[in-house]
Amino acid sequence: SQPTPQAPFAVIEKNAVQPHRKRQWCIAQLTAKFLCDMEQVLDVYARPYDEQFPVLCFDEQPCFLIGDVMAPVPSEPGRVAKEDYEYQRFGSGAVLLAVEPRTGRRFVKVCARRTAEEYTAFMQDLEQAYPAAVQITLVQDNLNTHHGGSFYKFMSPQAAHRLVGRFEWVYTPKHASWLNMAELEFSALQRQCLNRRIPVLERLRSEVETWVAARERAGVTLNWQFSTQVARRTLGRHYEAIRIKSL
Repeated sequence: SQPTPQAPFAVIEKNAVQPHRKRQWCIAQLTAKFLCDMEQVLDVYARPYDEQFPVLCFDEQPCFLIGDVMAPVPSEPGRVAKEDYEYQRFGSGAVLLAVEPRTGRRFVKVCARRTAEEYTAFMQDLEQAYPAAVQITLVQDNLNTHHGGSFYKFMSPQAAHRLVGRFEWVYTPKHASWLNMAELEFSALQRQCLNRRIPVLERLRSEVETWVAARERAGVTLNWQFSTQVARRTLGRHYEAIRIKSL
């Protein structure tokens, strides 16, 4: 009898590989600078509450304006709502959001763009919202408009310098937006408000402002649990690897 020929390729078990499925992940390099910047953010979150030195988290997010081609079918008792798969795009907008985790104070602005001009105007609004504060600590990412230089493009040098002095900027490490508590707000905003088609900027603004008002009425605050001590315990092998590598 002839030997059974060997298959040229290994047989893959059914469903072992699912190339149609994937998850998007933001992978950070845990360098010494990453750990230093992370601990700086965590130390800010651990500060005792002081109304003269409020701590806020800021972020911004683009939003596509999308409308229906065919009128959707509304829900009725015993029937779910239906919408056609086809849609129209009407441009985009941006949501700028800041939250004070300890008090639940929220500030939001819906704009057509998210440039240095919008950032400057938003920071002016924040500064005016805390007239008694000695300095406002702002946790944010490293977007190229997120610094005091933006102010000098739209304000006099004297006014820009004064506004810069009202803020302490604390930046999250690269690829570590999860350290910014404003991301928690955007996650809730996406699930509870933006997960449907909104065709025009005016409606986007109305929907977002209504959501913020309801969240503040409910007294929702943010209770951050990831401390410097937890980070050193959870990421201990990375701390050790960096120290050994430098020896």
